[in-house]
Amino acid sequence: MKIQDIQAIQLLLSTTKKIAIIPHRGPDGDAMGSTLALYHFLLKNNHIPIVVSANEFPDFLSWMPGSETVKIFEKDKENCTKILQDAEVIFTLDFNALHRTGEMEHVLSQLKAPFVMIDHHQKPDDYAAVTYSDTSFGSTCEMIYNFINFLGKKDQIDKTIGTCIYTGILTDSGSFRFPKTTGNTHRIVAELIDLGVENTEIPSLLFDNSGYDRLQLLGRALQNMKVIEERKTSYTTLTQEELNTFHYVKGDTEGVVNYGLSIKGIHFAAIFIENKEENIIKISFRSQGDFDVNQFARDHFHGGGHKNAAGGKSELTMEKTIEKFEDLVMKISI
Repeated sequence: MKIQDIQAIQLLLSTTKKIAIIPHRGPDGDAMGSTLALYHFLLKNNHIPIVVSANEFPDFLSWMPGSETVKIFEKDKENCTKILQDAEVIFTLDFNALHRTGEMEHVLSQLKAPFVMIDHHQKPDDYAAVTYSDTSFGSTCEMIYNFINFLGKKDQIDKTIGTCIYTGILTDSGSFRFPKTTGNTHRIVAELIDLGVENTEIPSLLFDNSGYDRLQLLGRALQNMKVIEERKTSYTTLTQEELNTFHYVKGDTEGVVNYGLSIKGIHFAAIFIENKEENIIKISFRSQGDFDVNQFARDHFHGGGHKNAAGGKSELTMEKTIEKFEDLVMKISI
């Protein structure tokens, strides 16, 4: 982070401020971890922070400290709009383009208060007064740790803030398996554990907390899986009818795409999930090695993300979307 940006933040936060903290729509562990870590840090520094999420976060994150304070834009648009309009500073975390907040973009794009972006995705938009963007990091939570350190307040990171940071690092690193997990990542985690962060309990809260319906839905996704062996590719699908059958709730399909990569010899995996409400097919891509799913998603499915983890969407039917995907896979080098 540049010296002038640190100084600009220090000036912004030099007096008590009403501060809105925004994760991306469909927040995951890193989005919730980074926003809640910043929320607790700002509370410690006599500010008035509020996390405003575009929509509900998954139930398996509801144990996180401060999650009960999060305002949901979709559930209370009038109140959330007022919170955003009253904010004197707006932090956007774990995304770098306002359209990632869905309908809330229309409110955010009209605000006059300065924005601060902290994010690790590629090709950030130019909406923020201060941008801390670095694609070398595996999580925004790791950047939040650095951000607090840059402000000279690392000693304020306690068990509560550390728990939030640890959660985001753990989830976005694929439990420390993804390529951007560095020695420094582990050094940060070691410090957090020394602060009392429950490194054995948190994985259980995140990954061993499934309902029966969620496991049944996973079973259906595995049944539906197809392998294109000669292209080192696997994919699976879930229709709206299948989601309804197993009483889908937000977060139930989190991580399902990774099962495709667990197949020996597979380097590229995808999951296609029908969303009748929005009339789209939501897509997640994962890869191992050099295949760039960020570029693939940007070029073909109105999406993006990271080199080895990205998302996209299709406005075609499921059948036509799969047909398009298979045609593309046969033409590219994986």
